[in-house]
Amino acid sequence: MAIIGSRIDGRLIHGQVANLWATKLNIGRFIVIDNEVAQSDIDKQALKLATPAGIKLSVLPVEKAANNINNGKYDSQRVMVIAKRPDRFVELVNHGVKIEELNVGNMSQTNETRSITNSINITDEDVDNFKLLQEKGVNIISQMVPNDKTVDFMTLIKE
Repeated sequence: MAIIGSRIDGRLIHGQVANLWATKLNIGRFIVIDNEVAQSDIDKQALKLATPAGIKLSVLPVEKAANNINNGKYDSQRVMVIAKRPDRFVELVNHGVKIEELNVGNMSQTNETRSITNSINITDEDVDNFKLLQEKGVNIISQMVPNDKTVDFMTLIKE
């Protein structure tokens, strides 16, 4: 299996992901799964600039990413899949991609979200999607940087 790490991060690729996580997990390719970002040349260019030298980058609609992963396109690589919100991972899993563990990093605050940690803000829809992922066998954790203690993410969600 090519997927070494899966992370939700509203900022997608930035210092924590580009440097700390990529180094810790020895990542060779980032796959950003997002239907809107995949259509935006400006967003894609910014992500290319944020990606460290030596790491490949794919910015793909979720279905195309799932097809590529399922067809073994990245089997020889160490891949980190990154998305802004959990719904992208629900779609990926629904397309048959096996995700063992999902690390919830930064989820930005908006008018629709409520804060559950200093850096994670969720909506009711996010909660539903996290529950769906858990039901599909995905272990959901929260760990901002590699040296932080791993927290069972589902214990952070308060009904």
